Amino acid sequence: MKFEFDQGWLRPCRHEPSPHKNDRPNAEVSLLVIHNISLPAGCFGGEHIDALFKGCIDADAHPSFQELVGLEVSAHFLIRRDGQVTQYVSCDDRAWHAGVSEFQGRQQCNDFSIGIELEGADDIDYTCQQYSQLQRLTLALLEQYPMLDSNRIVGHSDIAPGRKTDPGLSFDWPRYLKSLA
Repeated sequence: MKFEFDQGWLRPCRHEPSPHKNDRPNAEVSLLVIHNISLPAGCFGGEHIDALFKGCIDADAHPSFQELVGLEVSAHFLIRRDGQVTQYVSCDDRAWHAGVSEFQGRQQCNDFSIGIELEGADDIDYTCQQYSQLQRLTLALLEQYPMLDSNRIVGHSDIAPGRKTDPGLSFDWPRYLKSLA
């Protein structure tokens, strides 16, 4: 089944709208940022990522969640270990995924980027299902947003060096980029 967009929302895919978004300063989408996330760190499954991006994480669910209370973050997409794709923010809106960031001398990457989170960790291999869905999603984004191309796909670590390390050494960039050719 082919991915299609409707007002920046991908169909078919699971939608969990996040309040942590706002309007882009212009309609530009010209950068794709690959991240990783697991909550708690190194643990997969569950609803904690949804809760974080929706602003309702339970601080008592894990000791590390105390520092996440009140944090306003989101991403456009999450790809789970089993390949399930969830969208939190319309691609036409600005998600809050990149933080302090810079790409080719331009700061505030959230303004012009789409953020894709992979459920994972820097040092744990990603699954075949994740690579497959990431390829499908990326190809749909490349088709929908003509300012994107394979030279404008980066890791969070590339736009926030020294501050971020994701998607980590376990992410197979050659495999991913070859799949887009």
